[in-house]
Amino acid sequence: MNDALKRQAAAMALGDIRSGMRLGLGTGSTARHFVDLLGEKVAAGFECLCVPTSEVTAAQARSLNIPLTDLDTIDRLDVTVDGADEIDPGLNLIKGAGGALLREKIVAAASDMMIVIADASKLVETLGRFPLPIEVNRFALGATRRSLETVLAQHGAEGGLRLRQTAGGESFVTDGGHLILDAFFGRISQPEALSRALLDVPGVVQHGLFLNMCKKAYVATADGVRTILK
Repeated sequence: MNDALKRQAAAMALGDIRSGMRLGLGTGSTARHFVDLLGEKVAAGFECLCVPTSEVTAAQARSLNIPLTDLDTIDRLDVTVDGADEIDPGLNLIKGAGGALLREKIVAAASDMMIVIADASKLVETLGRFPLPIEVNRFALGATRRSLETVLAQHGAEGGLRLRQTAGGESFVTDGGHLILDAFFGRISQPEALSRALLDVPGVVQHGLFLNMCKKAYVATADGVRTILK
């Protein structure tokens, strides 16, 4: 997908932002465009206060002099703008390819509105084609993995679990110090039930199903940016 179209989707989302808002800043290639564009507005006098969803996004925002805070200092955000790995027709999402899903979900849940920016390849009829990231505690990883394999079997997963690794072959570690198991479903027919079952596993910190959280999506297509509303 043309990077310029992703930037166009980010620009559309920026059009929903008003000076003085408290914003959640997402993580990933498309969200990076939004942060860049926001930085340009801040340099021109635009006022905002932002909570980043990852250390990578925080560093980018600081380099652009975007004012940052956290959810210990303020209690609510007006809007969070973030990317997604899958988007279904009801604007339910799979997120977490960048490993920031825990902070992304915390920030989105503390926001009055979540806007997703993505390219058309992320649109699916049913969630599950993209591996579902599951953030887990390091302690007793084997026990957590066995419990998750049972959940996967109960929900008809077509594949198994894979511990996420870096390009160098080491275990990927999240900003929170956790590990990620990627679950290969193929098709998730009951996302709400799956969400509950995953969170019932003691070693699970969070998962990448973002259900009933997104209110609007700007999707970059070859013909321009498409707006999808909840």
